[in-house]
Amino acid sequence: MFILDILNNRPVLIGLHLGFAILGIDGFLWVLGELIAGARHRTRILFASLVGLGGFILSWVFGGYYYVVYYGSQVKPIIKEGLAPWAHAIVMETKEHIFLFIIPLALTITFIMLLTKDEFSANNLKKSTILLVGLLVFIGLAIGIMGYIISAAARWG
Repeated sequence: MFILDILNNRPVLIGLHLGFAILGIDGFLWVLGELIAGARHRTRILFASLVGLGGFILSWVFGGYYYVVYYGSQVKPIIKEGLAPWAHAIVMETKEHIFLFIIPLALTITFIMLLTKDEFSANNLKKSTILLVGLLVFIGLAIGIMGYIISAAARWG
């Protein structure tokens, strides 16, 4: 019953979607800090990447459910007929495509974190991994800004 209450409550779904996205971003910010500090503590950095990956996966699940059940039939028409129809036409369409990169990037980083310290160093992966994690965090934050624009357009409608 509790799960059904969550799935039938739009504000709770949006909150879970946002909350887990923030957890995902925070997890990978933690990874970024560990990499920049050169701390390669295997267990801690792997835990941080798993926190980030888990957060993004759960955000994907709750956001996807909301999109399929509520957004298309209830929210999208309000935005398209409101003061900012471009919020769906441009911002939501962009978000729909960019979010597809989140999980593969998060998985790639998590797999890199599974390497031993020697494998990581021997393959000179520090700089490229820092850039990859930074890109993932940037994409996550950009998607968050897009979500805010879309939510604002729905309220304006």
